[in-house]
Amino acid sequence: MQAGSEHQSSFAKLQEYEQLSLAHKFDDPSKLDRANNWAGVVFRLGDHKLACSIADISEILTLENYSPVPGAKPWILGLANVRGNLVTICDLLWSLTGIRSPLTSRTRTLIAPMQGRPVGLLVDEVYGQRHFHTDDAKKTRVFEKTELAGFVKLQYKTKDEAWGVLDMDALLNDSKFLSGAN
Repeated sequence: MQAGSEHQSSFAKLQEYEQLSLAHKFDDPSKLDRANNWAGVVFRLGDHKLACSIADISEILTLENYSPVPGAKPWILGLANVRGNLVTICDLLWSLTGIRSPLTSRTRTLIAPMQGRPVGLLVDEVYGQRHFHTDDAKKTRVFEKTELAGFVKLQYKTKDEAWGVLDMDALLNDSKFLSGAN
C-alpha cells in the first residue's frame, strides 16, 4: 500500500466513525438520571477493601516528597508541595490503628478536600475506579468492631468482592483525625 492510499484509508475510517457517531441515538435524559450508578475509587487499607466516592478524591498520586511537621502526631507524615499546593500527608492506617502502613510500590496517596484544603491520605493500594448500582448498596455491620467503625456503614458486594464504603466526610470531620497535634 502506498503512503497516499494509506492516508486515504485512515481518513475514510475516521469518516466512518463520524457517521456512526452522528447516527447514534442517545437515551432519553430522564432514563439516564435513573441509571442509579455510584462511581467510587476502590482501594485497600490493611486487610480492608474499601471504596469512596470519586467526587471525594481530586487526585491519586504516588507518595510525594514531604517535610515532617514538628509537634504533629506521628501519623501525620508531613507537608508536600503538590502543584503549588501545600498538602498534609497522613498515613490513614496509622491514624486509625496505630500501625504504620508499609511503603511499597503500590502505596498511593488519595488527595481529598478537608475544610477547603487538600489532604493526602496514604493507602496501601488503589485498584482504580469502579461503578456500582446504588440498589446494590447494603447497610453493613461488618466494620463495627474494627478501626473503621463509624466510617463504613454501607457495602457493595460484587460476585468476587465486598467493598466497604468509606464515608469521607465522617472521617475528615472526626475529632481524632482533626486533632493532629501532639
